[in-house]
Amino acid sequence: MNLEYFIAKRLITAKHFKSSISAPIIKIAISAIAIGMIMMIVSVATGIGLQQKIRNKVSAFNGHIIISNYDNNQSEVTLVPISKKQDFYPKFTSIPEVSHIQAVASKAGIIRTETAFEGIILKGVGTDYQWDNIKEYVVSGKVPDFSKGLNQEVLISQLLANRLNLKVGDSFNTFFIKENQNKLPNIRRFKISGIFNSGFQDLDATYIIGDIRHIQRMNKWNLNQVGAFEVFANDFDDIKSVGEQVYEKTSSTLDSKTIIEKYSYIFEWLKLFDLNIVIILGVMILVATINMVVALLVLILERTQMIGILKALGSNNWSVRKIFLYNAFYLIIRGLFWGNLIGISLLLIQQYFGIIKLNPENYYVNQAPVYINLGYILLLNLLTVIICFLVLLIPSYIITKISPVKAIRFD
Repeated sequence: MNLEYFIAKRLITAKHFKSSISAPIIKIAISAIAIGMIMMIVSVATGIGLQQKIRNKVSAFNGHIIISNYDNNQSEVTLVPISKKQDFYPKFTSIPEVSHIQAVASKAGIIRTETAFEGIILKGVGTDYQWDNIKEYVVSGKVPDFSKGLNQEVLISQLLANRLNLKVGDSFNTFFIKENQNKLPNIRRFKISGIFNSGFQDLDATYIIGDIRHIQRMNKWNLNQVGAFEVFANDFDDIKSVGEQVYEKTSSTLDSKTIIEKYSYIFEWLKLFDLNIVIILGVMILVATINMVVALLVLILERTQMIGILKALGSNNWSVRKIFLYNAFYLIIRGLFWGNLIGISLLLIQQYFGIIKLNPENYYVNQAPVYINLGYILLLNLLTVIICFLVLLIPSYIITKISPVKAIRFD
């Protein structure tokens, strides 16, 4: 029988323990651990969730790595075409980490309706375009099918559709300015097959997605000429290394950059979440340990006579310390139980009902995304237990200074 555990269990279950002077302090300590665990779980889940959601959105509409002409670096509009006859297209076999590559092109234009007009950029895509990446952002209608003849259907953002008072099935005229401004613009009449909402204000206010063959015809390109290539890696975390390999494997006349480089302001902003998470974890663990130290000191003070009697009967200092450490461990486990229960419940409610909304202009998402992973939850629990236990060894050292004679007389 573990004597220390037996005594600690009797102390915990005793009615006197529940109605003692230390009872409210113990409840505060348990509450502090529970609240700390809730804050840690929520902060990590929302921080990682927001990072993943935003980077997935950027990837869905741009790929992970963009291969283009050097002439196109400062413009979203394709100026000089690239031949599709490249060693890396349609399969980037020399880099196994590349999962997909697709050809795109872009051209600026103006949508004109009876009541309004908007400047836009037509992003032309072909049969190799990976629609699965953006289907989750389509709020109505469907994605167009470019596998057959020249298609007039386009995908337009919800923001543009609202501004122009358009809906799925409507048609509109788009005017594309020619390089020679003295000539009349090219006119294309498109039909809306679907409406998407990416959450990125700049993208939603600018882009529509249509058949790349329209751009090839307007620019007088042949079918083997495109504006750029979008490359997808198997793992987002490998983008930097894959980007370096892509740069080395492409022609010296072509440039390549990762979306982290292209949208550096977004990814620098996302890095701040890592710092915020670390600060929150540190503060919450500090608060929890301070409360546990106070609770343990009160327990020791309240049981001073018991400590003296145990020492008089022959118990050594470590044996007595273990009794109180068992007590403290029990309180920590109770706090963690309620913290995990409430924290995970809040995450599940947010995941399925999206109660907490966010401003997409500031956060690029409509609601707070959450990332639930049992691995990091178990790690947070283990980290809390280890830190609290190590810190509690310090106040438990007071027991070694208690004299049996003075303790028995203590009142």
